[in-house]
Amino acid sequence: MKKILRVAAILAILALVAGGNVFAQAKAKFHIGVVTGTVSQSEDDLRGAEALIKAYGDVKSGGMIQHITYPDDFMSQQETYISSVVSLADDPLMKAIVVNQAIPGTTEAFKRVKAKRPDILLLAGEPHEDPLVIQSAADLAMSADFVSRGYTIIWAAKQLGAKTFVHISFPRHMSYESLGRRRAIMEEACKDLGIKFVFETAPDPTSDVGMAGAQQFIMEKTPQWIQKYGKDTAFFCTNDGHTEPLLRQLLAYGGIFVEADLPSPLMGYPGALGIDLSKEAGNFPAILKKVEEAVVAKGGAGRFGTWAFSYGYTVTAGLGEFAKMVIEGKAKKDSLKDLYTALGKYTPGAKWNGAYYTDMNTGVRAKNQVLVYMDTYIMGKPGRFLPTTQQKVPEKYFTIKKQ
Repeated sequence: MKKILRVAAILAILALVAGGNVFAQAKAKFHIGVVTGTVSQSEDDLRGAEALIKAYGDVKSGGMIQHITYPDDFMSQQETYISSVVSLADDPLMKAIVVNQAIPGTTEAFKRVKAKRPDILLLAGEPHEDPLVIQSAADLAMSADFVSRGYTIIWAAKQLGAKTFVHISFPRHMSYESLGRRRAIMEEACKDLGIKFVFETAPDPTSDVGMAGAQQFIMEKTPQWIQKYGKDTAFFCTNDGHTEPLLRQLLAYGGIFVEADLPSPLMGYPGALGIDLSKEAGNFPAILKKVEEAVVAKGGAGRFGTWAFSYGYTVTAGLGEFAKMVIEGKAKKDSLKDLYTALGKYTPGAKWNGAYYTDMNTGVRAKNQVLVYMDTYIMGKPGRFLPTTQQKVPEKYFTIKKQ
């Protein structure tokens, strides 16, 4: 009897050490490979992998998740990256591979995996390769919805009282199909919704002025723009580096900010507000709470928004959850509803929407690449979430081409 009690005590201790998942981990019937960047390259993506490990355990401990990272200089180490992804298929229990972000070389890696193990489900988050390229190999690719958001960001700006919308960018970004197309959609949405559209050019951080020069330009110009266009003006920039100085000046001088290009409470806000979020790392409800309190203290209640959860974090964790659901027969890989359910597990209180990608040259709507977006969270505003995902995006916006 004493021996039985000792064994039980040892198992209990092991369970505590493993976060209470030791029994569940021992029973893992299949594995899911998760590939992300490093902390220095894409921290939020990696935190999503950690969330999956916390929920389902890692393979080395008898759990479900096998997490690996790709090199920071992945463009010069594509073969290394490809080989590391393909090596996941050597595990006979491997049933799915999730890559976020799906950097160049992912298509080739997926094709090699399929050649070895056609039974493995392959999911690509925020692919860097052209849509038709990644679609040739992935069972599902998921990107931020640059089409629908071109309309919904303008709709949200109007809900916050904006009379003018200022789009800030530079020629290199406007040459990109996704960014140029979204700008054209935003301009058309402004016409339809009765908002004045203005395009302002700012320095490209990759130019001779560098990031410091580009940010200084935003610091100096934003007060002038607010004086010119008024405080009932919503501002949007396509470059992450521009976001922090823009937010800092909008909080100081007035203005409206719906959400960033790649929305997250971590995008621009911590630096603009001068707050330390190291203790809250990976805990997005806590991060959002701290950011919101600082925004409200600056007088920005009801005028500043974001997505309540990091897009990168959610893509990793959500696609991992979706893979598990599909493998277990609880979801279909071509069901948007099931995909939103998986994403929703890691974004409590927020809702998702989107559409399958439509190729502008052929007009063909893909069945294995989806563009997604989340409800906009307005800080300090009763109700908090604007129902952006419930808005019907008029069909004409899906056929607008970049200018």
